[in-house]
Amino acid sequence: MRTAIIEDEIPAARLLEKMLRELRPEWEITLLPGNIKESVEWFSENPHPDLLFLDIRLSDGDSFRFLEQARPQSTVIFTTAYDEYAVRAFSVNSIDYLLKPVSPERLAAAIDKYERLHATAPREEYVETLLKALGTGNRHYRNRFLITCANRFISLPVDDIAYFYSRNKITFAVTSRRDEFAIDLPLDKLTEQLDPARFFRANRQVILSIQCIERIEPYFQGKAVVHVNPPFDERICISKERMPAFRQWLDY
Repeated sequence: MRTAIIEDEIPAARLLEKMLRELRPEWEITLLPGNIKESVEWFSENPHPDLLFLDIRLSDGDSFRFLEQARPQSTVIFTTAYDEYAVRAFSVNSIDYLLKPVSPERLAAAIDKYERLHATAPREEYVETLLKALGTGNRHYRNRFLITCANRFISLPVDDIAYFYSRNKITFAVTSRRDEFAIDLPLDKLTEQLDPARFFRANRQVILSIQCIERIEPYFQGKAVVHVNPPFDERICISKERMPAFRQWLDY
């Protein structure tokens, strides 16, 4: 039994691998890079695994692009940080999903479901079913936020937001007019809800809108510093590992 994991975050990938080895020690498990480019290359050069654990949002795009390019002959179990998105898009044709952080009990249930329903190789139309479920017609990105402000509510359009940042476990949205609002969602869940053509997760603290970027400067060790408008009170640094995805996003 051959299994592969494609997960954007290394700690999450290693934790999932550890739980899989405890639940199914006889399985052959391969940990792949959490990006589209290298994972597609691996699938083009190696036998496809029987089962694939696939993160919805990868470092250089979403899993739709990976499926479109790699055409994996594997049964897929998706992982996601956003439950409503998963329920809407992936509860079709016995496609399963795991909410992060993944619990051993939920993982065991997903494996049991796979062994009951997908013991044989997926049919040829299986990938087409996945692509249809992930297609743009089914992907609805957030357009606005309802903000509680004193004794009233404010509808904040996503178009007005320059960037999001997290501080002391609170998420804030900063508008192009320099207004700032608390948002009742962590950055991980926001990343799933925002249009990836317009927003980019720069690091663990900041999500950038394409419209807020004023200039980009090279930094040491292959990194870059992004200057935004309105200004942010800390340095926004793009890591060397995130730079390929950042460049691709800017050139989208």
